[in-house]
Amino acid sequence: MNAPLEDIVVIDLSRALAGPHAGMMLGDMGARVIKVETPGTGDDTRGWGPPFVGPEDDPISTYFLAANRNKESITLDLKSDDGREVLTRLVRHGDVLIENFRPGVLARLGFTTEHLHELNPRLVVLSISGFGHDGPQGGRAGYDQIAQGEAGLMSITGPDADTPQRVGVPIGDLLAGMYGAYGVVAALHERARTGRGRVVRTSLLAAIVGAHAFQGTRYTVAGEVGRAQGNHHPSLSPYGLFHCADGDIQVACGSESLWRKLAEAFDIDPATPGMATNRERSVNRDQVTAALNAAFAAYPLEELLPRLAELGIPAGEVRTLDRVYDWEQTRSQGLVLDIDHPVLGPIEIPGPPIRLDDNPYAGGRAEHLAPPLLGQHNESIRAWLDAQDASAG
Repeated sequence: MNAPLEDIVVIDLSRALAGPHAGMMLGDMGARVIKVETPGTGDDTRGWGPPFVGPEDDPISTYFLAANRNKESITLDLKSDDGREVLTRLVRHGDVLIENFRPGVLARLGFTTEHLHELNPRLVVLSISGFGHDGPQGGRAGYDQIAQGEAGLMSITGPDADTPQRVGVPIGDLLAGMYGAYGVVAALHERARTGRGRVVRTSLLAAIVGAHAFQGTRYTVAGEVGRAQGNHHPSLSPYGLFHCADGDIQVACGSESLWRKLAEAFDIDPATPGMATNRERSVNRDQVTAALNAAFAAYPLEELLPRLAELGIPAGEVRTLDRVYDWEQTRSQGLVLDIDHPVLGPIEIPGPPIRLDDNPYAGGRAEHLAPPLLGQHNESIRAWLDAQDASAG
């Protein structure tokens, strides 16, 4: 099969998660991603753990494995003449450059945006920052948990308004990577018409605000400030987490017809005062929750889920991650990859979330590459640059 981005070379100067996630997404679709790392230490996440796996004298971070599949690794000291010279050659022969340095750092290394486009006018540059590249706080360093708080996400997450809660994954980093990859693909499409690259910018702040969805317009249009209210939807009811005989169940009623089916099946009058319409139920959520908890109390999960399915009521259990990755449905979607790691041997890692119609596997390539060892491709990348220089000369 032909991968959608197989003719694209990505120079990934980023580290930690936002930039590497963007690079990995492009690699999943077939791009050749060359990860540039600091000699000796590499990407910061190579040292993040536990858990670590592999040999005790040179352990491998599972955090690093999560963001760097389908990449090659070259080590360069960008403060040295050799490092800058090799990066210059990479820029000349690349299509995309990803960086998430603090604003101004890449310029101080000698690679301003203007210089990058002098070296390669077709280069698409993805630049990811913490809070934006300009504005009164444009120079702030970006860390996911700080951004989750500053961008309002923690204020609408958690059991109640007095207990702000971070999301269980670095969602600001991940969203910034996704938006960044989306911007890169758009810029590459534009380049096919214009012949010129451009700079794509996003930030952790922008990515989180971009995902506010209805909570954003709730304030900007209606003037309401959303607050955390646990596992129930602020605008729909019943829509959230309920209790049954042996655990928890999630139920989502997005229409009045679903509410009537649900209520009548469990001996609840759907026209009960305070519960007759979604607007009433949202205001009287505690009343609705109590009624359903009482109705579900007699049923174990294995009985309740099939019954709700028969009624056509969207419902599901709350799985731990081991049960997610062992679930046949997860594996049927290509979301677990079997790869051969040069040190760890055969391992399983999470797979790409996109499937193309002519590929039985997830992602856009027939074979996925293991996350690289530090400097694993030093020689092969330099040899490729020599060949490119020779053909260009």
